[in-house]
Amino acid sequence: MDNSTALETSGSRREWLKKSSLIGSALLTGSFAHATEPVNKPAAVSRRLPIAVSTYSYWPLQGAKYPIKNVIEDAARLGFDGVEILHRSMEEETVAYQNKLKRLAFDNGMTLPLLSIHQNFLQPEAAKRKTDIEHTFKCINMAVQMGIPCVRMNTGSWGTVKNKRQGDYYTHGIEPPIEGYTDEDGIKWTIDGMGECLQYAEKAGVVLALENHWGLSSNIEYLMRMYNALKSSPSMGLNVDTGNFVGEPYAGLEKLAPYATIVQAKTYYGGGTFYDKEMDYERIGKIFQKANYKGFVSLEMEGKEDPKTSVPKSLELLRKAFTFVD
Repeated sequence: MDNSTALETSGSRREWLKKSSLIGSALLTGSFAHATEPVNKPAAVSRRLPIAVSTYSYWPLQGAKYPIKNVIEDAARLGFDGVEILHRSMEEETVAYQNKLKRLAFDNGMTLPLLSIHQNFLQPEAAKRKTDIEHTFKCINMAVQMGIPCVRMNTGSWGTVKNKRQGDYYTHGIEPPIEGYTDEDGIKWTIDGMGECLQYAEKAGVVLALENHWGLSSNIEYLMRMYNALKSSPSMGLNVDTGNFVGEPYAGLEKLAPYATIVQAKTYYGGGTFYDKEMDYERIGKIFQKANYKGFVSLEMEGKEDPKTSVPKSLELLRKAFTFVD
């Protein structure tokens, strides 16, 4: 064998040993399979927001009250995640009654995410505003007793527009201030009153979520001024109601969605009790998905159709709209 043949044979052997070693390592580590198989993208992740139903959906402030006990049981049967309690639909305020509701929710796998209450800060008399502040303190205590983490708050109304249902108030949302006062007075009174309530709520560990609930808060600029003045409090929140907008809701929802603590979602099956509004929930869901909203959506069925049929339809609608695929 000459030198050139020996070198060629030696080089071939070394190359063969090198390839054999690499193949063996690949088989042991699994890297060979990964190198030859196409890389699959991770599966899309679905995020399903929790859906509650408000007791208001069964009792829109008129007629005989529908027992909250029944709402909790109905909600569990239908597949809701929780029940929002409207304070005015409570049959009593005793601790025993509150404990009964809390236990019933627990036994049915339900959470109670929101207590919706009413107050009015647009009152020139400081004593009247103080009465509503003390009412809020009482409701915060009830929320704590029932294990409810959030309380819905209102700015209130000037009370200068009578028979809002019969007039055109809901088409423009403008309510003149009481003579001698301005909206700026109302904004200041709301900030001051909410400030007192927030100090109490901070100690109780409860969030106060100011809602776009007509009155002064129908003006989104005003609402955000009040929110921004109070947002340094760890208990300050924003309750975004999808239906409480003058005209189409989408522009307003895009402004408020990034700050939402909780969402109330209106439906109007059978025609609205106060007004009718077309709601594109596919579009609304995308607005909240873009805002990276992760919290509760609470149904407020405000139509005239029987809740036995309208509430299940509403749940189906909201489940679809608020299940996000990333």
